Amino acid sequence: MEGPKKTVKVLVVGCGNMGASHAQAYHDLPGFEICGLVSRGGSKKKLNEKLGSGYPLFDDFEMALKETQPDAVCISTYPDTHEPYAVRAMEQGCHVFVEKPIASTVESAERVAAVSKQTGKKVVVGYILRHHPSWQRFISEAQQLGKPLVMRMNLNQQSEGDMWTLHRNLMASLSPIVDCGVHYIDVMCQMARSKPTQVYAIGAKLTDEIPADNYNYGQLQIRFEDGSVGWYEAGWGPMVSETAFFVKDVFGPKGSVSIVAKDAGASGKSDSIEAHTKTESLLVHHAELDSNERFAKADAWIDLTDEPDHQELCNREQAYFLRAIQEDIDLTDHLADAVNSLRIAFACDESVKTGNVVIL
Repeated sequence: MEGPKKTVKVLVVGCGNMGASHAQAYHDLPGFEICGLVSRGGSKKKLNEKLGSGYPLFDDFEMALKETQPDAVCISTYPDTHEPYAVRAMEQGCHVFVEKPIASTVESAERVAAVSKQTGKKVVVGYILRHHPSWQRFISEAQQLGKPLVMRMNLNQQSEGDMWTLHRNLMASLSPIVDCGVHYIDVMCQMARSKPTQVYAIGAKLTDEIPADNYNYGQLQIRFEDGSVGWYEAGWGPMVSETAFFVKDVFGPKGSVSIVAKDAGASGKSDSIEAHTKTESLLVHHAELDSNERFAKADAWIDLTDEPDHQELCNREQAYFLRAIQEDIDLTDHLADAVNSLRIAFACDESVKTGNVVIL
């Protein structure tokens, strides 16, 4: 008979929005035990108070790693630290959960995957939509529409206050179409199940508060081997329009499927992290015509209002991380997908900066 599974001691690095949600999951889920919270600022103290526990607090990652000797490390820091922290953790024998994107360059992402293979340590990347039943349904409905597919998606965020500070900090190393785009590129690749062949992208810099070589609005276009095409657009900042900021729509020869989120797509919700994963309902349209060339089938609504909230999705991500560790799940494909979506996003970034189509 199998004995009780060992509790996984986890060090939480980065205690902002996503780090706090992941810490809440570790705090609540049996199987995990938090051994420390790490952040440069005061977010770790706030989080400790919220969790109502006296977890050890650290300003320095190296010191925390040495003192706590964790089994796993959760990395929700800015993207330019993802690769060095993940590699350091694996070298010390820890499994790693890292927020998307896996790294801030393709080479760094490949290094994380290589070190995971070399050390045998699990790396789960925070592709939260992969754990969302409504997005899984959206992808499966899209796969019924025939080929080629036309995939249209955006998430523009009209941000102020703390969210604008967060966006500015993110743009010190990445553009919105790389940071956010990896989610939706991953979704498009799952829908099309075809190899992306080329990308073209445009961008605009609408503020002097970010590095000179970056831009806070971008739009990318992808062509796939099977003729499918997709676009994604992302803009961050106080100047961004909230008109049609939330578009998630796919059509193919047999019809279309669209996310219709009346609440999450409403005014004032564009910078709400809680709203970003919401779907609420899917509208399925059939292209088939009758003998009078009228639509043969009525449109169908799929109600998804009982979907998990943002915290529950983080709980599901961490439950998967725990299973990956305890059941030795092979994450080769998971990591390959994370590297691939980042490679495509950076090709889009290159296209913005050069003005050229990039062949993949």
